[in-house]
Amino acid sequence: MTKIYWLVLLIMFSSTYAQSPVPEGAELELIANGFQFVEGPVWNDTLGLLFSDLSGNKIYRWTEEDSISVFLNPSANSNGLTYNLDGYLIIAQTGLRRVARRESNGDLTPLAVTYNGKKLNSPNDLAVKSDGSIFFTDPDFNIPQGQQRELNFKGIYRINAAGSFTLLDSTFDKPNGICFSPDESRLYVNESPNGKIYVWDVINDSTISNKQLFYAIPLGGYADGMKVDSDGNLYCTGPTGVWIISPTGEFLDKIAMPQGAANPSNCNWGDEDRKTLYITAGNSVYRIRLATTSGTKDRGENLPLKFKLYQNYPNPFNPNTTIRFTLKQGGFTKLEIFNELGSKIKDLINQYLTGGNHDVEFNASDYVSGVYYYKLASSNFTSAGKMIYLK
Repeated sequence: MTKIYWLVLLIMFSSTYAQSPVPEGAELELIANGFQFVEGPVWNDTLGLLFSDLSGNKIYRWTEEDSISVFLNPSANSNGLTYNLDGYLIIAQTGLRRVARRESNGDLTPLAVTYNGKKLNSPNDLAVKSDGSIFFTDPDFNIPQGQQRELNFKGIYRINAAGSFTLLDSTFDKPNGICFSPDESRLYVNESPNGKIYVWDVINDSTISNKQLFYAIPLGGYADGMKVDSDGNLYCTGPTGVWIISPTGEFLDKIAMPQGAANPSNCNWGDEDRKTLYITAGNSVYRIRLATTSGTKDRGENLPLKFKLYQNYPNPFNPNTTIRFTLKQGGFTKLEIFNELGSKIKDLINQYLTGGNHDVEFNASDYVSGVYYYKLASSNFTSAGKMIYLK
């Protein structure tokens, strides 16, 4: 009787994880194609879907309303994309062998370029933790032609919120996909060529230990980008489809690619409810509706609730001052400077900006002392401020 009782409990426990998150009848939908090699899909509600065309050297934007547009050209052969806690885009730029952050004015700030004085190999995939740190893999798949590898290993790294750069692991042949469990207590990274997924315990939010084999894909072919859902299930792109593995390492299901389609390279959650999985594969982008949702908060959602233009600082100033403003959502934005007579003397910004906080410096060294005005206009929001320049 006791044996039967424990057998029933075991079956009940196993069935908790054995249910596939793919609803019956769910099908992949092709939403865009004609690219060279797509990677790194990432979503936020302001921009929609961004993804890299690694070989095409561009980042594209897709929305249901506007379809495809170019977001960044050139992209330095971008691969993985994600958002940090402030909503800024983080890019693995294989062409420049670095990880960079895209600023509100479009500039790219390097975050990781060398380790111990030697160039990184080819930064690939990224994961942002809730403390603001960025974890990334650095295999050697896409070292630019004519350049040599400088490091004698392929690493897994962490950039903390203050910008400090640490090597976490150097034992992999080609580390690739990377993601955290929903509670961030475990880090998953796959060994791409042999299709093996490994897991570590995350210690003190900053380092990893106790490396263990989590799952081995039983088909020949590369394991690639990975994500988790809210139940802790792991989604690993690989040979013939997206492999779905339970938190205990049990195979649940596979989202099979259509006949003749390329193997998928990466995936990510999207749409307002985060129940759509967007998948990049070869020259195409697909999506499928699932019964679960993202296991990590979308960093692009970390945006303010309202528009606001702040008082410049310092004020009075000589000759530099900073104008700060907050955009509730992305949109075409103008920031103009006017003299005391109301004549425009300078355009500080005249371009599309993402939602979030923005800081712009104004240098008045070419102008005379006096009263000046700055005017912000974006997405039906307009506001102005007054500043005093004293030489």
